[in-house]
Amino acid sequence: MSQVYVEELLKRRGVGIESIAEIVFHLQHGYYPDLTLEECAESVRAVLQKREVQYTLYTGIALDELAEKRLLPPPLQEMMEADEPLFGVDETLALGITSVYGMIGLTSFGYVDKDKTGIMKLLNNKEQGVHVFLDDLVAGLAAAASARIAHRNAGARHYPTPERS
Repeated sequence: MSQVYVEELLKRRGVGIESIAEIVFHLQHGYYPDLTLEECAESVRAVLQKREVQYTLYTGIALDELAEKRLLPPPLQEMMEADEPLFGVDETLALGITSVYGMIGLTSFGYVDKDKTGIMKLLNNKEQGVHVFLDDLVAGLAAAASARIAHRNAGARHYPTPERS
């Protein structure tokens, strides 16, 4: 599996890198006014290069697709069709992506998951297919890419480290 394959998989499910970059931009532009959508897309692609992120996306998307084809065993099939609020496995997978860049990713994930900015609104429309995992995975990916920008920003504060004796 590769970053290119995962990008194609996302596109097949109606999610382009640009739509994720728009969420990243929404999260970070207030802190970094010179930020561009291109930089946000670059950050999304950088997160997608991580193998554990690729595996997580592949797993979640495969489960969504199996649910759409009604190929999951009961009661999992019914939970996926209802997008059971207490299921939580979808958020658990997404949190693995957010943790790649620390706590800022976690807090950004919570915000994006509730705010439903951009493509998130479409993914939460039950008439558009089963996206139990995909909506949270996109939120996790955007949150991680956002945190990556925050960590790499030249304006971030640097604190001195104590000298070792």
